[in-house]
Amino acid sequence: MSSEFSSDPTASSQQSEQHAASATQPAAQLRTTLVRYARILDANDLLLAIRGGSGWLGQRICHVTYDSRTVVPDTLFICKGAAFKQSYLEQAAAQGAVAYVSERAYRDVALPCLLVSDIRRAMGLIAAEAYSHPADDLAVCAYTGTKGKTTSSYYLKGILDAEAQRLGTTRTPIFSTIEFDDGIESGPSKLTTPEPIELEQHLANAREAGAREVVMEASSQALKYGRVIGVHFAVGAFLNISEDHISPIEHPTFEDYFSSKLLLFSRCDQAVVNLDTDHVDEILAAASRCRKTITYSMTDARADVYLMGQTPLEDRMATLAHVRTPRFIAEIEVPSMADFNISNALSAIACAEALQISEESIVHGLADVRVPGRMQVVDMPGDQIVGIVDYAHNGGSLEALLTNLRSRYPGREIVVVFGATGTKGVERREGMGTAAGKLADRIVVTEDDPGKEDPADICATIMHFIEAEGNHSARVVLDRTEAIRTALLGCTGPAVVAVAGKGHETRMLRAEGAVPYEGDAQVLSRLGREILG
Repeated sequence: MSSEFSSDPTASSQQSEQHAASATQPAAQLRTTLVRYARILDANDLLLAIRGGSGWLGQRICHVTYDSRTVVPDTLFICKGAAFKQSYLEQAAAQGAVAYVSERAYRDVALPCLLVSDIRRAMGLIAAEAYSHPADDLAVCAYTGTKGKTTSSYYLKGILDAEAQRLGTTRTPIFSTIEFDDGIESGPSKLTTPEPIELEQHLANAREAGAREVVMEASSQALKYGRVIGVHFAVGAFLNISEDHISPIEHPTFEDYFSSKLLLFSRCDQAVVNLDTDHVDEILAAASRCRKTITYSMTDARADVYLMGQTPLEDRMATLAHVRTPRFIAEIEVPSMADFNISNALSAIACAEALQISEESIVHGLADVRVPGRMQVVDMPGDQIVGIVDYAHNGGSLEALLTNLRSRYPGREIVVVFGATGTKGVERREGMGTAAGKLADRIVVTEDDPGKEDPADICATIMHFIEAEGNHSARVVLDRTEAIRTALLGCTGPAVVAVAGKGHETRMLRAEGAVPYEGDAQVLSRLGREILG
């Protein structure tokens, strides 16, 4: 394709022209010409043809989007998604789009088309160019893993924020499952990892705001489908791997899921790896392509960042971790008593080591970090019942949660309320049912984003696996609020009531769509006061 656009007479005066922006306004996209995007696609072996003639290549482009509702004059429109309709492109053309990128050409739309072989990869590369590759000016730190990404991200942000305060620089932006905060704009997250155009805009905002580092989660879907293809990571951390997200609409096999996560290391300068995870040899082999690998462990003294010991701080629901790093040995307060969160803290310390953050900020940056819906202790009247809300939403994470609660609260009844999602992650029903059946004293099974599936059927499947463990304490209460009430009312002595699965979330996905939900922590706190107060 390269012979079709060997020169661009208009680009030289436009390639460096950008909208004016400041730290109080979102970053603007690059003003350039269509040929610039065509060249990028061609250089990455994605461009199949230019439909409509190469004479359009000098066309001015001021905006790139895949959302027809945001099209303005001189827009390059991206046709993405399995549910894409020609009417979206027609709407985009009516609003001022001057060209489009697609895996197919639409004959009835009189716009030039950059025909590509992979629209997802194309969108990632186009988005990075549209915002002038902001990741090149930031130290982007990305976490992947089956569990712990959000908590680890908040822990690392805590350390980096302490460093920013020490240096008098900008606080650290974060893009997580819970929220995004890029230094200019913030709000609840729709996806764990944003789509490429949103991601690049957030990174550009972080650059405009004067940030030095950015912390984000990289989901297996984002890695598999190229949402981060335009981002180079200063540090990529691989926390752990276990079966999850295996379904026809996510990953068809565990091998696909695992290999998707390993793609993280194809975009990293430095790798951070947990030596305590399954499949660690394969993870280390993949990480070897990075310039440097830093390891961490709760149990293996060969790790670069190693937990030498720990002391519970029960009055603060925290742990004093005795940690050895390549540069120092220190006691670090971690705001959790859960072993899996001690491991998450080690991952944050390892990432901070990779970035050469000061010892002072690493030692003092974690103590005050609070992660909504992650091992969240809910205030309850009296001392008979400890209330816990956690995002544990698969077998491995629920087993880790219940094991930790059994260890930390000996002699108390362990009660758990949970469900499993509809349509996707169907293996969670077995994993969570088995974990609860083995480890909980009393169980209430309820709804958790059933979608178009009948929640009663999901709960019945979970019950089968609970009872297969010889545990006959479980009952089904479909309404989640009433399920929490049932769990509390059944307590006759000292107990821990853990509500698992939704964490921070305040909506329930049912057949009719997303409906408001009060939130597990809010429900548990309110009912605790009502029943115990």
